Amino acid sequence: MISFAVFVFLTLLFTLSLIKHMRKGGAEKKVPPGPTKLPFIGNLHNLGKLPHRSLQRLSRHHGPLMFLQLGSIPTLVVSSAEMAKEIFKNHDPVFSGRPQLRAANRLGYGSAVSFSPYGEYWREMRRIMISELLSPRRVQSFEAVRLEEVKLLLRSIALSSHPVDLSEFTLSLTNNVVCRIALGKRDRFGVENNTLSEMLKETQEMLGGFFLVDFFPRLRWLGKFCAIENRLERNFREMDKFYEQVIKEHVDKHERDEAEHEHEDVVDVLLRVQRDPNQPIAITDDQIKGVLVDIFVAGTDTAAATMIWTMSELIRNPNAMKRAQEEIRQVLKGKEMVEEVDLPRLLYFKSVVKEALRLHPPAPLLVPRETTEACTIQGFEIPAKTRVLVNAKSIAMDPTCWENPNEFLPERFLDSPIDFRGQHFEMLPFGVGRRGCPGMNFAMPLVELVLANLLYRFHWELPLGLGIQDLNMEEAIGITMHKRDHLWLKATPFLQ
Repeated sequence: MISFAVFVFLTLLFTLSLIKHMRKGGAEKKVPPGPTKLPFIGNLHNLGKLPHRSLQRLSRHHGPLMFLQLGSIPTLVVSSAEMAKEIFKNHDPVFSGRPQLRAANRLGYGSAVSFSPYGEYWREMRRIMISELLSPRRVQSFEAVRLEEVKLLLRSIALSSHPVDLSEFTLSLTNNVVCRIALGKRDRFGVENNTLSEMLKETQEMLGGFFLVDFFPRLRWLGKFCAIENRLERNFREMDKFYEQVIKEHVDKHERDEAEHEHEDVVDVLLRVQRDPNQPIAITDDQIKGVLVDIFVAGTDTAAATMIWTMSELIRNPNAMKRAQEEIRQVLKGKEMVEEVDLPRLLYFKSVVKEALRLHPPAPLLVPRETTEACTIQGFEIPAKTRVLVNAKSIAMDPTCWENPNEFLPERFLDSPIDFRGQHFEMLPFGVGRRGCPGMNFAMPLVELVLANLLYRFHWELPLGLGIQDLNMEEAIGITMHKRDHLWLKATPFLQ
């Protein structure tokens, strides 16, 4: 009965949309080219299981500035360095909006900095994050935490006589580092028998999930019949209970000891800002939770994914691995382990990490944007409220910018100024402009420290019986591009 009612409603909606379209006649604006749309769903059928790959293929036929209709949402896809430069050098404010997506809005309390609309609240919260949480001094203050957790990781690997699940090891490490920095303790939290890592994995899947309302806002009422909505609400309740527990513990700690501590964790800082009477905007507990969503989702998932893709590429390219290991071992000259002070001297190793980020940007479509007003790009009219997808994966494979773009060649960066910090449009793994990822300087020291030590302390190879051709490099579905299969490797300690 419900299915029949839905069918009748959708038929009526389609008919009304068709009449509206016919009345417009030839008055449509000149938008960029794109594939043919189907009635009602538009181009949703073109997305496929891995949208960044589907959109990359489509852009080869329709150009680096491509227009789609995803349900009822007009969508612009940017797929080349040239187009990214044109947009973000000349129209960055117009392209700095955020669409209010269902999972991001719910799980981020409508106030996570990554997903907030462009405006006064976003500017103030971003200022707080950069000055209080992600400043060079603050990041440097947690060096000892990163080093301690890396030591524990190396010890665990050394004690294993069997191949290790490096995917699980790196995710656990990033979880523990972020927990200690953000909450003051390691990952010992759980809600209703779920660990924090399990809850965060579900959060990541929800953020990359398909919600009907994101493409058909008028069909919001149908959401209650979708199973994914129940999953979303369950994940929200679990994470909310966790955040409530964390905030309460920190408030109680402050009431017991009002003296300022030298080593504040992230929640301490946010509560201190909340108590500040001179703070320009009042910060609620829900807004603190929203910032924690940014830190946990961006701080654990992307770092762990980058480590695994880098090690996977090195396994597939043994000459590159050998060269990186030789460089690290020559520079370290017998030290027990790599420290952060050593990293700037590892030029080839840093090129390895850059090349892995080029081939495997953590979020291949970045976080969706939305135009705040109408504008014109190279003669094409882009309406206000157009959703914008920047295909960082496609940009990093642009053959007009990269020679042999499909090959893993760290050497390409040895004499190149191109970096991943958003200043070079050929490579945008962390975004660009006002909405670039502010946590990049938080994540990369950990990524480089872990990878350098893994290469320094161990020889790595696939488990017995497996060859390079057996290594599955397929990607998992989600907002962060993880390797679909876990990476199992045999580690043999390096004897100095």
